[in-house]
Amino acid sequence: MKEITFTILRFNPETDERPHPETYTVAVHEGARVLHALHAVHAQDQTLAYRYCCGSGQCGSCAVQVNGTPVLACLAEAKDGMTVSPLALPVVQDLEVDLAPYIGRIAHIAPAPCATFPKKEEIDAIKPLRDCIECMACVSVCPALKVTDFAGPTAMRQELRLALDPRDTGDRAPEAVKEGLFFCTSCQKCWKVCPKEIEIPGKAIEKLREIANRKGLTLPRHQEVAELVRTTGRSVPRIKETFLEQVPEVIEPDGEVRATVGFFVGCMYNGRLPDTALDMLEVMRRNGIRVVIPHEQVCCGSPLIRTGQTSFIDHLKRRNIEAFRSRNLDVVMTMCAGCGSTLKNDYKTPFRVMDATEVLDRYGIEPPAKLGITATYHDPCHLLRGQGISEEPRKFLREVAGTFVETPNQCCGSGGGVRSGVPEEAAALGRMRGEAFEASGADVVVSCCPFCEFHIAENTKLPVKDLMTLLREGYEEKDREQAGKSE
Repeated sequence: MKEITFTILRFNPETDERPHPETYTVAVHEGARVLHALHAVHAQDQTLAYRYCCGSGQCGSCAVQVNGTPVLACLAEAKDGMTVSPLALPVVQDLEVDLAPYIGRIAHIAPAPCATFPKKEEIDAIKPLRDCIECMACVSVCPALKVTDFAGPTAMRQELRLALDPRDTGDRAPEAVKEGLFFCTSCQKCWKVCPKEIEIPGKAIEKLREIANRKGLTLPRHQEVAELVRTTGRSVPRIKETFLEQVPEVIEPDGEVRATVGFFVGCMYNGRLPDTALDMLEVMRRNGIRVVIPHEQVCCGSPLIRTGQTSFIDHLKRRNIEAFRSRNLDVVMTMCAGCGSTLKNDYKTPFRVMDATEVLDRYGIEPPAKLGITATYHDPCHLLRGQGISEEPRKFLREVAGTFVETPNQCCGSGGGVRSGVPEEAAALGRMRGEAFEASGADVVVSCCPFCEFHIAENTKLPVKDLMTLLREGYEEKDREQAGKSE
C-alpha cells in the first residue's frame, strides 16, 4: 500500500455557487487506478458523487478528467498530486455530468424487414466504428460544440456505422448534414482522447462527407474550392505574384551545404503568404540547408479530403509524388500544418516528409538574437495532433523571443472546411482564441500554419506571425548588433 494526496473538483448544485477543489489523502495499492482512489475517498466521504459500472473499460460510465485530460477512471493510473475533475459538460454533481442530451442525439438502426446478414467486407468496414462505449470524452473536447448546435463526434460515428450497415434503411447522409456534419473542424482532438482510439474525423466524418458528396449535399463554397483545384491546381485564386513565380528551383545556402530538402509550398504560402515562405528560405540558407522547389507541384488535396470530395485526389497525389521523386529527394519539407499532415497521413510517399521545425531541429540552428517581445504560441491542430509536433516550435520560439508565455490550446476554427463553409462558426471560435491570446499578456501570437495565421489575425488585436518570420527577424537583429560592434 502507498499513500497519495490528490484533489477533486467538487460541486453540489444545492449548496455551492461554483465548483471548488477539495484535497484528500488515501491509501491505495501500487498501480491503483483513479477509480480505486475515488472509492477510497468515498469510504471517507460518502457525499462524493461519481459514476462507475464495469470497472474494466467497457461501459464508459467512469469518464472524468485527470489533470485536464479526459480518461476512464478505471484505466488511468492514480498518481500523487493529480487533479480529478468532471468532463467539460454540464455538471449534475461533483464528477457526474449530464450525458442525456448527447446520448439522445445518437441515431438508432431502422431495420429492414427482410435484411440479410452483412458481408465480410461490410463487417470489416463497420468494425473500427463499433467499439464506442459512449463515454462522451470526445464530445467534452469538441470545439464545434462550444459555439454551434452540433450533434457531436459520437453521433457522427454512429451515422456512418449505420450508413455502412445493409440492415439499416435510414438515409444517413442527409440526416448527418442536418445534425452538423460540416461543423467538424478536423481538429482531431476527439480521437486523441477516445479510450477506444476511434479515428472519428478520418474514419467517420470524412467518409460521411464523401457519401454526402455523392448525394449532391456538399456545401456550395466547398464545391467552388474543388472546382478551383481542378482547373488551376490550387485551392486559392491567384491575386498577386506567387511564391513559385518568385523563386528558382534550387536555393543554395550561404555557406557549407549541411543537407538538401525538397519544399512542398502549399496553396496558402504560394498564393496568400509568399513573404512568409521567403522568410523560411532565408532561415534555411542561414543554416546550411539547400532547398529544392519543384515548380510543377500542386495542391496536396487536403481541402478536398476534409470535405469529402475525393474523386480528384489520386491525380493530385501522383503529380506531387512524381515532382519530388523525380529529383531523388529523401526528405520533403512542409511549412503548412495541413499539407504536412496530409502528406504524412493520406499519401504513401517514397520520401520522408518533415515539418520545417523538424528539419531545423534535426540539423540545429545558429542562435538568433533575442527580440524584446513577449510571445505566445498557437498549436495548429494538424501540427499538434496530425503530426505530433509540439516542442520543436516552442524550442525555437524560446530562443528568439525575450519572453514566452503559454496560452491553453484550442482549435481556432479555420480547419475542416469550416472557415469557408460555415464562416459564422469559424469566426466564433476565432474570437475565443483572440480573447485568450489578448489575456495572455503576449505582444505577438506565433504559429506554424498559414490557415491559423490568416484566421487568428482577423480575430485578435495582436500581430500574428509565423515562427520562420520571427527567426528571420532574430537573424536580422543579430546582424545589426554585430555591425554596430564592428563600427
